[in-house]
Amino acid sequence: MLNDAFSHQLPDIDPGETQEWLDSLEAVVEHRGKARARYLLARLGEAAHAGQLGVAASVWTPYINTIPTDVQPWFPGDFEMERRIRAFIRWNAVAMVIRANRASPGIGGHLATYASSAALYEVGFNHFFRGQADGTPGDHVYIQGHASPGIYARAFLEGRFDEADLDRFRLDIDTPDRSGRGLTSYPHPHMMGDFWQFPTVSMGLGPINSIYQARFDRYLHNRRIDDTSNSRVWAFIGDGEVDEPETLGAINLAAREGLDNLTWVINCNLQRLDGPVRGNNKIIQELEGVFRGNGWNVIKVVWGAAWDELLANDVDGVLLEKMNTTVDGEFQRYATESGAYIREHFFGPDPRLRKLVEHLSDEELQSLPRGGHDYSKVYAAYRSATEMAGAPTVILAKTVKGWALGSKVEGRNSTHQIKKMDTEQLRELRQRLHLESDVSEEAIADGDPPYLRFSEDSPEHRYLMERRRNLDGPLPARSLPVRRGLGAVEDHTWDELLSGSNGQQVSSTMAFTRLLRSLARDQTVGDRVVPIVPDEARTFGMDALFRELEIYAAQGQRYEPVDHHLLLSYVESAQGQILEEGITEAGSMASWTAAATSYATTGVPMLPFFIFYSMFGFQRVGDLIWAAGDARARGFLLGATAGRTTLAGQGLLHTDGHSP
Repeated sequence: MLNDAFSHQLPDIDPGETQEWLDSLEAVVEHRGKARARYLLARLGEAAHAGQLGVAASVWTPYINTIPTDVQPWFPGDFEMERRIRAFIRWNAVAMVIRANRASPGIGGHLATYASSAALYEVGFNHFFRGQADGTPGDHVYIQGHASPGIYARAFLEGRFDEADLDRFRLDIDTPDRSGRGLTSYPHPHMMGDFWQFPTVSMGLGPINSIYQARFDRYLHNRRIDDTSNSRVWAFIGDGEVDEPETLGAINLAAREGLDNLTWVINCNLQRLDGPVRGNNKIIQELEGVFRGNGWNVIKVVWGAAWDELLANDVDGVLLEKMNTTVDGEFQRYATESGAYIREHFFGPDPRLRKLVEHLSDEELQSLPRGGHDYSKVYAAYRSATEMAGAPTVILAKTVKGWALGSKVEGRNSTHQIKKMDTEQLRELRQRLHLESDVSEEAIADGDPPYLRFSEDSPEHRYLMERRRNLDGPLPARSLPVRRGLGAVEDHTWDELLSGSNGQQVSSTMAFTRLLRSLARDQTVGDRVVPIVPDEARTFGMDALFRELEIYAAQGQRYEPVDHHLLLSYVESAQGQILEEGITEAGSMASWTAAATSYATTGVPMLPFFIFYSMFGFQRVGDLIWAAGDARARGFLLGATAGRTTLAGQGLLHTDGHSP
């Protein structure tokens, strides 16, 4: 419910005209219905926006695709070729997990996540994600952790892994009886340092890290350290993952800084591990409101192309109303039911709805696709995101968890835990993927599915490799060489620290601040120093650096600070060096991780220092520190103002865990 009563606080210069408008709206509702009234209001809103009247846009739009069919761009790829490649990847992803669990019962793995998101990844790999083969950073792609089997399966088709490697899924420790290379459960750069770019499977860490990675790319660019204008950050996120505070906690930063180099793809398959994400509501609508309210560009990909004709014929708005009012728990049920059930319960209650689909068979109703499985719809969304200027984009793609895995897997509450499939289920999968001529009955008779691979001279293999060559090589990959080396610190930079304090009492925090200033002045490494503080610089005595190093602000400083006349004034600049993150240890740690892994992501080593309030800072970012270690971060974490030495006088509030 919205309570927008602000209009009553403004003067009405023509009450008569106002009443005429209100009467007209009431007449439309009475004679043409609420759907028509909503349509007219929506058109008025669009006209107001086009006329730059300063009218706030609604945070919710109807439960349909954001991009209209008539402006949907032409798909540049080969539909059938990419469908067949995708089928091989889907099959191999399933085969890898099944074989792993047959060889080592209980070893785990996930079938359903990649099954629901295969099209989301493949559109990116074939048309958008830029690699590093040309020596530039390319794109930074945060893969949803549970989708790793599909990523390994694609690398297998590219020749980056062989069958022995796939059979080492989740068996990443080498033993004498194992051949091949161990493949980690999830994206782990620490274990697979030439393959995975970012660790993501701890829920919420990938999303927040992706935001600060995009911001750090802009930081490097604005400070003229490196040209990152051609790099885009993509983050793939599950709809259940948005409940983690770290997932949505920093999205306002992305909008505030205009990070149009950032695209999130949220796989809205409506399910988490135990059941529906929002059974009694609609997760896509909820997230649309959250992101639009925070200034993001939101693109909804809800329905596949087969729905376009139905919506075009919906002259009474009854289909749209049904879409808007059906909750996710019901949509999940429809994904598991027959076409007859869908006809009776979704289209059946209203004769106008039933008439819309009277020309469709039950089988056709059952196969009406969700938008996240429609290649052309996904391509249109990605292209629109890359063309967006001034704001980050989130794509809300509706899918079915376990898509194409068969009737015993698709959309079931237990789907996430399913690791095995019997011969009958493999037959159904083979049929769904149109692989009857590629997988023989004998090959699956024992329930141990074979891996599929195109020959190197096949049209499919040539197409697969050509697409990646056109996009500068394979991804994920972590093989970028250092492009802008980091020299040694000049000897005289240490002079002040080594000369001592000349008898003056100096805290370790104060000594560090002086060292930091000396390092920033160093002619060799000075511009690579990245001080990061979570709104505690004055506590640490670092405010002396505000004017000298300046605080990074993408928009510069558009105001005159209250202390402008002081020597230690608060100075912001688009070329500022200090990352003043505000009261967010998690955000500061994500910012530090981006800087500390810059040597690998951009080929430009940096010297980041995260200075946190020791008694509070560390305990709040333990999981992000783990992720930074997994990402092979290189930098300095400092707990400043240790309570035991300088704040014990405040009692147990600030003793940093030590006894009084």
